Amino acid sequence: MPDLVAPTLRLELAWREAHAEWGPGRHEDGFGLRPSDDVDTPAGFRSWVDRLTFDEDTTQEHDNGHVHRWMVEDGRVLGGIVLRWELDGTPPPLGHIGFGVRPSARRRGVAGWALRHMLDEARRAGLSRVMLMCTTANEPSARTIERGGGVLDGIADTPFGPARRYWIAL
Repeated sequence: MPDLVAPTLRLELAWREAHAEWGPGRHEDGFGLRPSDDVDTPAGFRSWVDRLTFDEDTTQEHDNGHVHRWMVEDGRVLGGIVLRWELDGTPPPLGHIGFGVRPSARRRGVAGWALRHMLDEARRAGLSRVMLMCTTANEPSARTIERGGGVLDGIADTPFGPARRYWIAL
C-alpha cells in the first residue's frame, strides 16, 4: 500500500508526472490547487508547496485548518487528499475532504485507503462530521465515499457541474 506524505519539493518530478496524466484543464481534487497557482515553473511549484505547508502549520494564524497529503507509492505520486475545516469556534466543527487519484492508479482501492486515514485525521482534529462531494457522473468516487460511511445529502450545483453532497459522521 502507498504512504500518505505531506507535500514536498522532493517529489516535484513525480507530482508533475501525475499532473500531466490528468491532462490540461482537468480538475485535480485533493491537491489544493487554486486557479491562481502556477505549478508549471519550479518557482511556482515551490510557492504552491510553501502555501500548502503554511496552510497546515498550526503555529500560523489561520481561519481554516488544513491537512494536505499526497498518496505516494515507490516514489510515484498516485493522488492527493485534503481535509479542510473552519476555525470559527462554532461547535460542532465540520470539515470537508476532497480526494483525487491519477487515472493509472485508479481501481486499486487507493482512494478508500486514503479516505480512512483522513477520517482519522478529522477525528483527531475534533471534527463532528465531514462533507465530501463528487460529480453526479463519478460513480467510482460515489462508491468510495459510500463505503467510507458517506450518506447522500443531495445534489448541489458547483463550478464543475452538478455534484452529490455526502456527510460522514465521526
